[in-house]
Amino acid sequence: MRRHHHPVDPKAGDMRVLIAIAVNLGLTIVQVIGGVLSGSLALIADALHNFSDAISLIIAFGARKIARRPSDATMTFGYGRIEVVAALVNYTTLIIIGLYLLYEAVLRFMDPQPVAGWIIVVVAAVALAVDAITALLTYEMSKDSVNIRAAFLHNVADALSSIAVIVGGTIILLYDWRLVDPIVTLLIAGYILWQSFREIGPVIRILMLGSPPDIETSAVLAFVRGVPGVADIHHAHFWQIDEHRAALDAHVVIESGKWDQADAIKALVRDGVMSAFKISHTTLELECAKHGCGNQTEVGGPADFETVR
Repeated sequence: MRRHHHPVDPKAGDMRVLIAIAVNLGLTIVQVIGGVLSGSLALIADALHNFSDAISLIIAFGARKIARRPSDATMTFGYGRIEVVAALVNYTTLIIIGLYLLYEAVLRFMDPQPVAGWIIVVVAAVALAVDAITALLTYEMSKDSVNIRAAFLHNVADALSSIAVIVGGTIILLYDWRLVDPIVTLLIAGYILWQSFREIGPVIRILMLGSPPDIETSAVLAFVRGVPGVADIHHAHFWQIDEHRAALDAHVVIESGKWDQADAIKALVRDGVMSAFKISHTTLELECAKHGCGNQTEVGGPADFETVR
C-alpha cells in the first residue's frame, strides 16, 4: 500500500528542521554535561543518540535543498535521490553508535560506576520534552521524505530512551542498584540497532535499483500483457527513481496485424501502469510479433550480465 503524502511548504519545512536542529544540539550539550556530572553512561548514551539526530537533521536539511534542483545534463533524473543517500548515511552512523554503546555497556557491567540518579532524572525529563517537540516539528514532513522520516523515528526512539533513563535513574535513587545504568544502556543500544537495521533495508533497495516493495513485478507484467494489442513483454526493468517515483523500462511486443495501432497501444500501456501502479516514468521499446528480438528474458536483459564478466 502506497503512502498518502501531504507535502509541507518547503520554506516552512526548512524552518521547522532548523528549529529542530537547534533544539537537539542544545539538548545534546545539556545531556553530556549531565552525564559527566552524574557519571551516567546511560545519559551519555542518550546524548550520543540525540546528537546523531541533530546530525541527521543537518544532513536532511542539506539534502532537502539539493533535492529541489531541477534535472540537468549531469543528473537527468534530478537530484531527488540525494535524500535516500542521506538516509543511508544516517542509518549507518546509527548502527556504528549502537555497536559502540553495546561495547561500553559490557565494560560497565564488568566495572560498575557510581551514578547520581537525581541528575539523570532531571536531564532525561528535559530530553523527553525536547524529543516530543522535535517529533511534532518533523511529523508532517516525515510522511513525504525517507530522510525526514528517519529523523522523526530517531526522535521517537529518543523519547522512549529518555523514559528508560528516567526509570533507571529513579531505581538508582531508591535502591542504589548501579547495574541498572548499563542495563538501560543496552536497551537503548538494542533499540537503536533494531530500528536502524529495519529501516536501512528499503533505503539500500532503492539505491540498488530494486523494484518498489509495495508493487509485485509479476502483477505489473501481467497487467501489461492484458492490455489489448499486446502479445508479450520482456527485458523489463522496474525500479524506484526515488522514494516516490517508480519507473518501467521494457520491450513490448505488438500482436500481429496491429502494428498500425502501435502508438495507441503504447499509450494504453503507459496510462494503464500509471493509473494502476503509479508508475510515473515509462520507456517502452515496441516490437512486431514477427520480428521481435531474440534471447528474451522476462526481466532484465543480456546487457545486464555482460557488465559483470
